[in-house]
Amino acid sequence: MEHLNQPHSMGTTIIGVTYNGGVVLGADSRTSTGVYVANRASDKITQLTDNVYLCRSGSAADSQVLSDYVRYYLHQHTIQLGQPATVKVAANLVRLISYNNKNMLQTGLIVGGWDKYEGGKIYGVPLGGTILEQPFAIGGSGSSYLYGFFDQEWKEGMTKDEAEKLVVKAVSLAIARDGASGGVVRTVTINSEGVTKNFYPGDTLPLWHEELEPHNSLLDILSSSSPEPMVS
Repeated sequence: MEHLNQPHSMGTTIIGVTYNGGVVLGADSRTSTGVYVANRASDKITQLTDNVYLCRSGSAADSQVLSDYVRYYLHQHTIQLGQPATVKVAANLVRLISYNNKNMLQTGLIVGGWDKYEGGKIYGVPLGGTILEQPFAIGGSGSSYLYGFFDQEWKEGMTKDEAEKLVVKAVSLAIARDGASGGVVRTVTINSEGVTKNFYPGDTLPLWHEELEPHNSLLDILSSSSPEPMVS
């Protein structure tokens, strides 16, 4: 029973990419507690304002309560100023709360959005409360497999479609290698026209080296077939 009291590994893959006109955020959907998948279809991309979203990794509880606080403060900020908060303001608020509670929080975050002053921006706020403005940011356990891939594939001035395809490909690569990442891929695109959300089911993602083809589970097979009548 001692293993029940050990720290649990909490893996994920989160990505933020800038392109010519906005940003694309992406994440897998697996919430794990050690080797147990607690939720296979969670949404790790949380809305902070109409134009700013947050990718969450690490402890789900810590990142959820932090995003709730930031959303509340940004709402107050918007009322006082009479206009939406900028991406930089939202990211600095995330950084402030993360840093002031760094001994109690176990979460790494990516803030992405678009505003009329600076356009599309990505900020990484890793464990401890540092803030880094970056053209792209990756986080979570799956990010270990993606640094070389992004060094080669990311380029300045990408189109929206190119950025979307890059994010989906990167998350699917992380899912193939990282046991703590999995499920579906969700993306959020933010630009001057608004927000677009996309959903990519796990069985539509590209397969990589030695990955197995998806098959229906026994439950799917049983539910689709009608039971045969009993004959005496």
